[in-house]
Amino acid sequence: MTQSKGPVTHLCTHTLDALYVRDRDLVEELMGKVTFTEMMFLHITGRMPGAADTAIVDAVLVTLMEHGLTPSVIATRLVYHSAPEALQGAVASGLLAVGSQFVGTMELAAEILARITTDADGVEVAARREVQAVRDARRPMPGFGHHMHKPDDPRTPKLFEIARAHGVPGTYIAAIETLGRAVDEAYGKHITINATGAVAAVLMEIGIEPEIMRGFAVISRAAGLVGHIAEERASPSARTIWDTVEKTVPYAGEKGKG
Repeated sequence: MTQSKGPVTHLCTHTLDALYVRDRDLVEELMGKVTFTEMMFLHITGRMPGAADTAIVDAVLVTLMEHGLTPSVIATRLVYHSAPEALQGAVASGLLAVGSQFVGTMELAAEILARITTDADGVEVAARREVQAVRDARRPMPGFGHHMHKPDDPRTPKLFEIARAHGVPGTYIAAIETLGRAVDEAYGKHITINATGAVAAVLMEIGIEPEIMRGFAVISRAAGLVGHIAEERASPSARTIWDTVEKTVPYAGEKGKG
């Protein structure tokens, strides 16, 4: 077999009468036989998911789909109001806001979990070291804290429950719980493991790399943003958002004052 010297893809190909994704016949092996979650997992990871993989990814997608009138949703509604002929543009505008402040912090939490679970000094020592480093840098602790859910984010124990019920090793769930104890000790109060911290732990349990985790948030939020567009069509709010900004953010210059 001749080895290609240039770039290759393992994702898909086609013939005149068939299409193949990850070496599986799209029509005969996949359509009507796998769910969207299973297909997505296969496409991203290159392997067909087991029961634990599917249950955990499903739970993650459901958890991350809706976050209320956050910046991503406001962007989507305003862009749709401006260009209703381009639904995809409105969704894309909202996805651009899936970042370190909303939804997308799981990869940062996952990187910490990867470090503390491989540290020669053990998880507890490594966890205390990571927390101290974050405190010294005056940064927020990835995967911890929530402005609405206190004392605990209710989504977190449910994600752990689903993962454990499907027989995952539990290495990373235990690690983030250890990290949580180190956080509480360092800050002198209880700070919840939030949903993105929990997502990081359960996705690591099924072998998802930290660098790809935000992609799952993007996939889930795309569906959520389409839901907001559907509501915007039935019950518009974009004009009210616009008017609210006009009224509450006054011009501070000298010209043009009445």
